[in-house]
Amino acid sequence: MIAVISDVHGNFPALRAVLSEADRLGCTRVISLGDVTGYYAEPEKCIDVLTQRGAVQLLGNHDGYLTEGTGCPRSRLVSSLLEHQARVVRPDQVELLAGLSSQYEEGDACFVHGGWEDPRDQYLYRVSADKLSGAWRYYFSGHTHVQVLASLGDKTYCNPGSVGQPRDGDPRAAFALFDGSRIVLQRVAYDIDETVAAMRRAGYDEPRLWENLYIGAQIGGRIDKVEIIEREHTK
Repeated sequence: MIAVISDVHGNFPALRAVLSEADRLGCTRVISLGDVTGYYAEPEKCIDVLTQRGAVQLLGNHDGYLTEGTGCPRSRLVSSLLEHQARVVRPDQVELLAGLSSQYEEGDACFVHGGWEDPRDQYLYRVSADKLSGAWRYYFSGHTHVQVLASLGDKTYCNPGSVGQPRDGDPRAAFALFDGSRIVLQRVAYDIDETVAAMRRAGYDEPRLWENLYIGAQIGGRIDKVEIIEREHTK
């Protein structure tokens, strides 16, 4: 049994809760779809625990910003938070992240961070069979922070949701179980107050950085959805 996780974003209490629940459910492996860094205060702990477990790790867009030393082109706030990430993530961890791919294939399954047109940075807010390019049966991606499971003809798509910053209106940390032929979505509550305390210890005192965690939303309060398109309309 594999625990498929994504978008941990330095939220160590959430990752700890997910891994504990995954162990309880009998998972023996972890595949992380990327963005272990970004946003919250303890990315170095998250990287260490996934590495110690021998998890398959993919490179997300936030991880790329960190390893390449660039800011986020979409958000000044994200860029400012990456400055904290760069201070606490060790050089050996940066080297580890820099060596990761944004796509991983295993058997009938393909795992990416974003999408199949751009494995690192494509947002799949509309999912249809034609977006699932390739000859696999199971398709996994993260990046949107919205948990989804859908059958599209002979293909199955799953976004396990976000461990560290769910944006689908459910504040519980999200992940998925995969045994090679069946996918089950999972949620688990975690101590959000502990995540907030870590942010405060790191020197952040703006409530807007964490208020969203209590409602399962983006920073600023927006709740996102993913649309499943059974058939594309043609003229």
